[in-house]
Amino acid sequence: MVINTLYVKYFQKSKIFLYPLLGIKRGSSVVPTETYISWEGKYSPEDAKLICAYSTREDSEYKIFEANILLKHNRLHDYTIFDTQSIFVFDFSDMKDDWNNFINGKYSKMKQSTKTKILDFFERYSGNYIYISSYLHPENWFERYAELLAVEKSFLEDVGELCNIPDLEKENLLIQVADLENITILN
Repeated sequence: MVINTLYVKYFQKSKIFLYPLLGIKRGSSVVPTETYISWEGKYSPEDAKLICAYSTREDSEYKIFEANILLKHNRLHDYTIFDTQSIFVFDFSDMKDDWNNFINGKYSKMKQSTKTKILDFFERYSGNYIYISSYLHPENWFERYAELLAVEKSFLEDVGELCNIPDLEKENLLIQVADLENITILN
């Protein structure tokens, strides 16, 4: 497959580069509505937490997935139900180097084993796969991107990456949840 156009719209970087690292197989109808790397007032990007928001459902497929996959996941750190959403927080603090490379948009600097997990998540012959591969292994794609951008290949080699850094505002969950431990009950 060949890249003929550049992907210019912003996409949630945590969904592409971090969610696959959970090892949850594709193909389920249970997927996060969105993923984040911070939660306003609760977690910052430096906490190395992946926050996944799921639409809470009552069907058996969702209930089984939630009970057997999400709630038993070895990275699960926190779980909150809010209105019609279930928020699962996964801990990536054991992957600090890869996490920091992600935060800084240095996707090509992630460990090879991490890159392999990310690419293995996507269908090999899909359009997404080729773009993600180019972000993780830009050295194979500098010439093609230079053609598409009408710039010198050396310029892209100096930059070193072909994908922009995560937008920390768009990767920030803004849901406010009541702190039940600090609520005073009036009699």
